[in-house]
Amino acid sequence: MESSVGLRERKKEATRQAVHEATLRLTVEHGFDHVTVEAVADAAGISRRTFSNYFTGKEDALLYGEEQQMRDLVRTVRERPADEPAWPALRAAVAEFGKRVAPPEREWAIRTRLAMRHPSLLARQLANHATLERDLAEAVASRQSPAENAVRPLVLAAAFLSSLRIAMRMWIEEDLAREPSQVIGEILDEMARSFE
Repeated sequence: MESSVGLRERKKEATRQAVHEATLRLTVEHGFDHVTVEAVADAAGISRRTFSNYFTGKEDALLYGEEQQMRDLVRTVRERPADEPAWPALRAAVAEFGKRVAPPEREWAIRTRLAMRHPSLLARQLANHATLERDLAEAVASRQSPAENAVRPLVLAAAFLSSLRIAMRMWIEEDLAREPSQVIGEILDEMARSFE
């Protein structure tokens, strides 16, 4: 029974990934405004109804890879040693995550540029980032005692994610001239400095 459940989940994941890749490819070829759910379904070899079983719209399909990476980042933070302070744990997690995940270059840059130009895509991306911020805050809060400041995990998660967004935007504006990890490190260093 377990093997059939595992196989079913792998097939579902493969379908999600195929739809995501088809959406990205069609968006690059034709522009986001000219891509329809029907065209994505055809390119992925599935029906329109099957598409709807996996995604609510083309925005979700396009951002699926980013959502998976976000979940992986939160999981990596949770797996850091429990006695490690929050900010070093966040920094170490993003460095570890960067080693496991292929460089974001092409796909990440495409999604970010698209989001800057398309309000519906930006809205969906911002909703994803709000969820990530909440999940990271929970992961940070689990590292501190109940007597510690309850606001701190929220601030750390927001500061961390703001740093990543700034770094990725700089990286794109620099036309991918440096390694993403270099830009991220620079921004995280600056964020770690005191504001007073």
